[in-house]
Amino acid sequence: MNSIKYIERASGEIKEETVPGKGMLKWLYSSATGKVALHLLVKRKIVSDLGGWYMDTKMSAKRIPGFIAEHHINIDEFQDAGNYKTFNQFFYRKLKPGARTIQEGLVSPADGKILVFPSLNDVRSFFIKGSEFSLDEFLLNKELAQKYKDGAMAIVRLAPPDYHRYHFPAAGKASESIKIKGHYYSVSPLALQKNLEIFCRNQREYCTLTTEDFGKIIIVDVGATMVGSIIQTYQTGQVKKGDEKGYFAFGGSTLVLLFKKDKIKFDADLIKNTREGLETSIAMGEQIASN
Repeated sequence: MNSIKYIERASGEIKEETVPGKGMLKWLYSSATGKVALHLLVKRKIVSDLGGWYMDTKMSAKRIPGFIAEHHINIDEFQDAGNYKTFNQFFYRKLKPGARTIQEGLVSPADGKILVFPSLNDVRSFFIKGSEFSLDEFLLNKELAQKYKDGAMAIVRLAPPDYHRYHFPAAGKASESIKIKGHYYSVSPLALQKNLEIFCRNQREYCTLTTEDFGKIIIVDVGATMVGSIIQTYQTGQVKKGDEKGYFAFGGSTLVLLFKKDKIKFDADLIKNTREGLETSIAMGEQIASN
């Protein structure tokens, strides 16, 4: 498996991501014995539930200082710094007011790394041959999938060190959240390089955000290995751009945004980086597209 390289948006430099559990991921997704363990045990809910249980215990708090130091997390951006009683309290920590600027246009719903596809037909060219993505299987709603089949998609990947609350990318009217049962595969690029169908197999929830400028946006929250919970904190109805939508408990996770055809124009640098096979670092509230 290759290392995870990405573009730092502010500087334009290529960086290499520190991947927690990289050796384990390589074993699980590349070796014969690892694949057996993956399909028999690791993908199952009980494993993520046990991981989540531990991260909710006081014992887990001792991991916090080392994790902050290893991943160079600016803890001053967050509320209750130094007062987290468990690792999960730290993991889904809240930002201080004003820690992120909500920019013009359509904005990123989360901190993380982003890929953008002006057309869903572009997805096949990014991931390895044979790794198919089916909108029908992803949404489990053929009628809805048909409306977005010629549209655009953004994938925002949250690594374990990232801020794990997510927000609305535009103002509008939010529908209720629809849950789709699934497994708990890793959504690290080290795993996705092997099988993009992971998105169609994992636990996920989606809502529709009806906006004036960008049409109806489908926001899909995707769980992954060790993500014990997807917690929605929003209320259905009118929301403002940047309002909190929910959070993930411990683990890596992903947000997928779907747009109807010709409703958005992704920023040029994000398109260029994706076409060159690289994710781009992004902050919640940072513009990713215009209309």
